[in-house]
Amino acid sequence: MEKNRLEALSDGVLAIIITIMVLEFKTPATGDWTGLASILPTLLSYLLSFIYIGIYWNNHHHMIKLADEVTGGILWANLHLLFWLSLVPFMTRWMDESGFAVVPVFIYGVNLLLAAVAYAILQAGFIRQQGPGGRLAGALGRNVKARISPVIYIAGCALAFVSPTFGLAAYAAVAAIWLVPDRGMERVLRSGGA
Repeated sequence: MEKNRLEALSDGVLAIIITIMVLEFKTPATGDWTGLASILPTLLSYLLSFIYIGIYWNNHHHMIKLADEVTGGILWANLHLLFWLSLVPFMTRWMDESGFAVVPVFIYGVNLLLAAVAYAILQAGFIRQQGPGGRLAGALGRNVKARISPVIYIAGCALAFVSPTFGLAAYAAVAAIWLVPDRGMERVLRSGGA
């Protein structure tokens, strides 16, 4: 199957996710700095979630460019990823409206962990389709970031019970790790591997 439809659907869903998140904003009650300060936690939680969606969009884009074709299993794996990502606006709003209570921050981390697992399943589907010597497997190399991210998510989920701020700091640390796109994928794409 052609990969264009999978990429178009994914791009559309991720664009809608970002749009939903920004539509959740309520304007400040006053037109001064105090009003802006009152929504600062909302802005910061939106920023973190926006960065996560952007990271997934970026890495998904690179992965699709290195893919040869799409199988039925890959289509389902992609939908699995989109499911977990589609919950990000809900989780972000719940955290914000609860005042960053323990349970919403914990569940936000669980959602991020499950999205990471879904992405790994999708990636494994593409690698299996190409074989272990394929371009994607070669571009990923040891994939250290993908190996340590779930550990940090789990730590963040545990830390949320100590302090929601610690949990959020762990989730932000994973986002910081992934802000720089995978250099292996970009190297292979630049060398004409797509």
